[in-house]
Amino acid sequence: MPISLSSASLPVFRTALRNLDHCLAKAEANAAARKFDVNVLVGARLAPDMLPFPAQIRIACDAAKNGAARLAGVEAPRFEDNETTFAELRARIARTLDYLATLKPESIDGREEIDITIPVGRDGATRTMKGEFYLKHWAIPNLFFHVTTAYALLRHNGVDLGKTDFLQGPPAA
Repeated sequence: MPISLSSASLPVFRTALRNLDHCLAKAEANAAARKFDVNVLVGARLAPDMLPFPAQIRIACDAAKNGAARLAGVEAPRFEDNETTFAELRARIARTLDYLATLKPESIDGREEIDITIPVGRDGATRTMKGEFYLKHWAIPNLFFHVTTAYALLRHNGVDLGKTDFLQGPPAA
């Protein structure tokens, strides 16, 4: 049986975001155990010129919601990029998961050859690619780049995370 575009996208997006939320929950528990305000981690970055922790969460969420919406040929909801606390970041993940739950597989399947044009950079440049290529070579890698970076920021700041936290997998059926 061939793999479908929806089965290669929606469950992957949902699992990655649930795992990301799990990591944020562990960071909250770690901060409570170590008696510090978890929100100090909001300013975390691995290098002075990289985007801070909230941007990693925002972009991961946007990669999933925009990726799925583009594959379905619909407009994704726009979220304000104004989260400054862990509670707000976790709420953004939840809103993204709620949106992904509204997309039906049949709205995505069969759209492997559609043209998807996306903005790249801040200068108004765009890039166009076919749906399947977009999913495999842009949407999924972009999602995992930012989920991995958020994981690394938390781990670097002492949150007790391991590979099993990153790879929780989908919930049991």
